[in-house]
Amino acid sequence: MSDSSSGSSWLERLGKVFSGEPESREELLEVIKEAQSQGVIDNDEQLMIEGVLNVCEARVRDIMIPRMHIEVVDASESLETILEKMLETSHSRYPVIEGTQGGIVGVLLAKDVFRAVVKGELTSKEELEAIYREPTFVPESKRLNMLLHDFKSSRNHLALVVDEYGELAGLVTIEDVLEQIVGDIADEHDVDSDHNILNHVGGAYSVKAITALDEFNRFFNVDISDEKSETIGGTLALELGHVPVEDEEIELYGLYFKVLKASERRADLFLVKPLEPLEASEQQDEPENL
Repeated sequence: MSDSSSGSSWLERLGKVFSGEPESREELLEVIKEAQSQGVIDNDEQLMIEGVLNVCEARVRDIMIPRMHIEVVDASESLETILEKMLETSHSRYPVIEGTQGGIVGVLLAKDVFRAVVKGELTSKEELEAIYREPTFVPESKRLNMLLHDFKSSRNHLALVVDEYGELAGLVTIEDVLEQIVGDIADEHDVDSDHNILNHVGGAYSVKAITALDEFNRFFNVDISDEKSETIGGTLALELGHVPVEDEEIELYGLYFKVLKASERRADLFLVKPLEPLEASEQQDEPENL
């Protein structure tokens, strides 16, 4: 977004929009949307502001990884079995359970285990137990803004979530909280491609929402122009009047769109199929296969 002629920051300009003094959270959200529509802030800034507000309202249960999806280490297994499991799953942190009730006795950090292996200091279960980290527990009902404050003050980036009975209900990390503000944060284990447009099936293509309009226009031989957005994801959100949701379908510009992947805050991936097959000569860039 370009600066205004006065050189004032977007935050200062946003303050001018607040002259109506919104009296509720709903009114504040409407003001923020109005500011975006007037070009005071761009779409990403709008989503981040809304994300901050959501963090103040949401609770741990809303974003935690459920217990059934957590990779845990069973303290009763052999050292070799534990190390093999950590290599196969490639996570950075593992809750350690013990006993028939599955009580949490610690947390293993992959970097601690790797360091001990390299130094030759990990040859027994006792040495493994010596590098357990103290687990941090939080209730499902804890607000995310308070959890983020705790993460910052303790320098701990993971907490185990317990239900009202004190049993393990899930896991939450500082990354999970930050993603509510800035959107998905890719890490080294995320499967991704350097290409924005990939061959799908049946004459369709998978298209990343971040694909620039110039690239999209060139490939699909269309002429989409949008002064408020530079990406196909932003353009579709403006056309729909809301953040696209998974499985939502729309036909525009002679193309069929279906949302393949989306969060509450933004779309990430679309299925795109021309309503009339593209001629080979029209495809300026040949995409890779999925």
